[in-house]
Amino acid sequence: MKVIICGAGQVGWQIARHLSSERNDVTVVDNNPELIRRAMETLDVNGVAGHASYPDVLERAGAEDADMIIAATHSDEVNMVTCQIAHSAFAIQRKIARIRAQSYLDAIYSDLYRRDHMPIDVVISPEREVAAAALQRLAAPMAFDTENFFNGKAQLIGITVDGDCPVINTPLRQLTDLFSTLQAIVVGIRREGTLFVPSPGDQIFPQDDVYVFAREEDVNRTFEVFGKRTVKQERIVIIGGGNVGLAVAKELESRQQRVRVKIIEKDRAQAEIAADALERTIVLNGDGLNASLLEEANVATADAVLAVTDDDKTNMLSAVRAKANGAKMAICLTNDPTLMGLLPALDIDAYINPRATTVSSILRHIRHGRVRSVYSVGDAEAEMIEAHVLGTSPMSGQKIRDIGFPEGVIVGGILRDGQYKKPNADFRIEEGDMIAIFARAPDVPEVERLLQVSIDYF
Repeated sequence: MKVIICGAGQVGWQIARHLSSERNDVTVVDNNPELIRRAMETLDVNGVAGHASYPDVLERAGAEDADMIIAATHSDEVNMVTCQIAHSAFAIQRKIARIRAQSYLDAIYSDLYRRDHMPIDVVISPEREVAAAALQRLAAPMAFDTENFFNGKAQLIGITVDGDCPVINTPLRQLTDLFSTLQAIVVGIRREGTLFVPSPGDQIFPQDDVYVFAREEDVNRTFEVFGKRTVKQERIVIIGGGNVGLAVAKELESRQQRVRVKIIEKDRAQAEIAADALERTIVLNGDGLNASLLEEANVATADAVLAVTDDDKTNMLSAVRAKANGAKMAICLTNDPTLMGLLPALDIDAYINPRATTVSSILRHIRHGRVRSVYSVGDAEAEMIEAHVLGTSPMSGQKIRDIGFPEGVIVGGILRDGQYKKPNADFRIEEGDMIAIFARAPDVPEVERLLQVSIDYF
């Protein structure tokens, strides 16, 4: 598989890392030579410095025999023109573009759009993906991170352990005995900033961040086991009325369950746009850091505050102030992964990383073969990989205890003939199984070897 990735920023770099590790022929294009140098030094990729939409640059990148192009530069226009040139001049079969501007998205998703006019096979909207992630966080307010697997039949959930958690200081093997019918496995623990895959003898301590892979029907019970009470989200305050905040508010308005939503937007013009687009949501024009405005929005009675402006520090500080004023929960959008370690100390309950969300979405759209999904955990510390087991895989026909996974790898769940299976050491992996594997970043290549990754993208 020959892939051209246009844009060597965080999103492009992460996609290049995933695809190159799977033995694809990857070329990265960017007009910043320094980013190209970094990609070529750290990844097994080729690099071309130049404007991604220029035909001669794409030709140097090998567009004449490329199978796929992913346009993920910072410019919507460059991404769209790149796909057009890839189609018209080089007949590249698969074209994916990241597009942010709502005006473009409205046209693309409307009936007026025709593929022969703008030949893009998959459009990725970071704002829509972030809005979906925000709604997912609101649906599971007890978790700081959530992601669906097995077509919604399982979830990876991140839980911060409180001092009153009923299962602290309990070895994990005893949890299996105490809750024998619970279809959930602790796959990762972050303690004092270090993420590791636990062994059966490990215990859970207060302030641990615990990642649990659970069958969908057992998610609420899993929260109860860890001392988290399920609460309804009936009053929500959104700080930031741009594309993300507006999309979240529209979705909440469309639901049968009545949710009272208020938006705080600093820019008057954008606040007016939001007010015109919404029916039941109250839109307040002002600064989300303003204490009196937060009081006017009644954050003291809010079940959740969602801070989704385009400024990380504003999101963090407004979330902190909202929690200090009585909000039960705060969710913060954070672009800078180095800031995420500060969130627990600031009493921020959950975060959304737009770059990780966008990368996961792109990978999900292009992986139509053996690897179905890859979710990046934390600051690319680990991955949750969902894949089909091939008959040629070294793990096919083997018991999990005999496969010889590295210490940083654990099987979270199995889907066999459409039925969820909780694995244990004696569980035998069979050809055709769908398997979910949690792997720390250094151990991902070994997982790929065991899976015998053979991807059919289209």
